[in-house]
Amino acid sequence: MKQLGGLMYSLADLEAAKAEWKSWEDRWDSYSGNNPDKYHSQREMAQAKVRAIEQYLKSAGALPLSEQEVLERDLERLFPNAKSKDVIEHRGIRYQRRFSPAARSRKGSVTRWDKSWVAIP
Repeated sequence: MKQLGGLMYSLADLEAAKAEWKSWEDRWDSYSGNNPDKYHSQREMAQAKVRAIEQYLKSAGALPLSEQEVLERDLERLFPNAKSKDVIEHRGIRYQRRFSPAARSRKGSVTRWDKSWVAIP
């Protein structure tokens, strides 16, 4: 177990969070009522917890980063102020900054954005 910023998570915490998220998803899948918001908050909170623990474990070095995550970390460091659709060149390859909705409210508005770098020809 490693510590970062006062919080501590382990791989066991990640597995427990994933199991909790799966439990809420299973409850939703088994639900036969007509309430589209049933378990919505619980499912979102469980998913956010998994995401936060994974991010923590990766930043602490307890989980390996994928090649894409290493690339994106490097590009973030080199081009911290890149805006949507900006094109940069890194190691002979052109990349474009992209943003996409990561989460939406129940009414459909975007509540969280994912950002990524995409190689372009």
